[in-house]
Amino acid sequence: MLGRILGGRYELEEKIGSGGMAEVYCAHDNSLDRPVAVKILHEAYRTDLEFIEKFHREAKAAARLAHPNIVNIFDVGVDGVDHYIVMEYVQGNSLKDKIREEGEMNILTATRIAKDIANGLAHAHAHNLVHCDIKPHNILMTPDGMAKIADFGIARAITESTMTYSGNVVGSVHYFSPEQAQGGAITPKSDVYSLGIVMYEMLTNHLPFTGENPVSIAMKHIEEEPTPPSKFRQQIPSMLEAIILRAMNKNPDLRPSSYDMIQALSNIEANLSVAQMNEDPEATKILPRSKISTLPPRRNIRQNELENNSNAKKPKRKFFIQSKLFNFGLVMFLIFGIGAGVYMAFGTPWKNEEVAVPSVVGKNLLLARQILEDSRLRVNVAEIYSSTVPAGEVVKQDPDSGRNVKLERLVTIYVSKGGETIDMPDLVGLTKSAATERIQKLGLQVGSIYEKDSEREPGTVVSQDPAVGTKINRGKIIDLTVSRGQKVKPEDKNTTPPVEKISVPKVENLSLEMAQYNLENKGLSLGTITYEESEQAEGTIISQNPAPNSEVNAGTDVNLIVAEPIKVEDDSPGEYGKKSADNYEVDVPSREEFGDKTQ
Repeated sequence: MLGRILGGRYELEEKIGSGGMAEVYCAHDNSLDRPVAVKILHEAYRTDLEFIEKFHREAKAAARLAHPNIVNIFDVGVDGVDHYIVMEYVQGNSLKDKIREEGEMNILTATRIAKDIANGLAHAHAHNLVHCDIKPHNILMTPDGMAKIADFGIARAITESTMTYSGNVVGSVHYFSPEQAQGGAITPKSDVYSLGIVMYEMLTNHLPFTGENPVSIAMKHIEEEPTPPSKFRQQIPSMLEAIILRAMNKNPDLRPSSYDMIQALSNIEANLSVAQMNEDPEATKILPRSKISTLPPRRNIRQNELENNSNAKKPKRKFFIQSKLFNFGLVMFLIFGIGAGVYMAFGTPWKNEEVAVPSVVGKNLLLARQILEDSRLRVNVAEIYSSTVPAGEVVKQDPDSGRNVKLERLVTIYVSKGGETIDMPDLVGLTKSAATERIQKLGLQVGSIYEKDSEREPGTVVSQDPAVGTKINRGKIIDLTVSRGQKVKPEDKNTTPPVEKISVPKVENLSLEMAQYNLENKGLSLGTITYEESEQAEGTIISQNPAPNSEVNAGTDVNLIVAEPIKVEDDSPGEYGKKSADNYEVDVPSREEFGDKTQ
């Protein structure tokens, strides 16, 4: 297989993987001079026409996706009996390999990888595609640490709000959702459930559900609640644990969307980054006194006057006494201030009694305050924007729950003000690229982009949703409608469009059934079928007309000659006695002289 060139373009160089559906090769795209990955279906699927049809349809659907966190699909085709798909080549290992090597991953790193996956899923879900098989094996890691979702090969285009698989279970048993286990309705929330399990495994190096066989594991997805990941690793922040368990909710309606996952993970990533920076010893390192830049002391104007005037009198001693009193008062004030600060921050350090900080994240402000005060802790309230937590509920707390602190310790709770709102800007008249750039700068997301006939310049925005001036939260998806220019009137069509030319595929040596499929897949028709005795395998194509690689119009008939067994003649004497070879010797034209005529 190595060295073979598929479709006259993709030269196979190295086998890099094999799965249940296909083998994967690293190849060189001779047309664009770049490395690509080529997935070739296993031989077992070549005669499954229904599967082949789905394979091509789904690959074309996935090819619509273009996102930095998705492995892009470049091409799909057939070469002889081999059906293949050409994808972006990602130089790196899978996320599963990374977990095997590292075990429990760094919390901030795992959060960033999860956000990459959520970004890719949100893009696919916006285009009505569900992956259905999110697992670490299908996540490729680039050398710079970016995650890319691979293998949309079993993705299904959603034509309605949900879809079913006729009772067939699709996906990998350790990672699929309860609805997949039951063969029920599958939505984008099914991918979110799988992402929750991937996050669980990255942070704990454990799978939430295991068993002796696939059936027992599937039943646990349906019936059992997962062990909280903090039981395996106490350092996992409560906010991160909460979003994992929400994603793994048995009820799809109670799970966050892929977009909600992005928002939550972005907030967690920001908090973790700040915490990591605060824990950096260099950030609080005390510099040697010699390295501290100081300004020369300011000189008293009166002192300057005295030095400049040798006859001036020296200052009276009472000023010196007054400055001593001032300094004493200043020192006492500082001591009192420091003591008050210690009390405010740490409670009563002179007492040994401690209390565990209760968890109030997710509770409303009044209840959170009551819980903390009942624990003999003081409360400080700060408000922050949050698009994932309803207004009035606690987003986070400091110190975290479970930590032992002194009585009367000050606990700061951060209460959600809801999503930060802005006025929807006017994008009409901007080019698509300019509108996209402005949307992203405002912290919004570009959703679907539609086209319509318009008098405006092609490529400019005709309308937007939401409308101008609407109050919207940051992070909201904005849909645009772009002009494709004025529609050409029938009377303006003075020329007939050129007829599409198609390259005739080679079907020689294939079975008649596969030959017919390949021809129809190229937009050609099956013409006359002639059977001819041949030593070639019975039922296979001996020759075709037009010849392979000929350029013909769409719908052209292709005539075939099919092999049938050679008949053995009876050499017994007939009515006129024994047959004589001399009597029957004739000159038979060779195949080359006869030509490729099929009649």
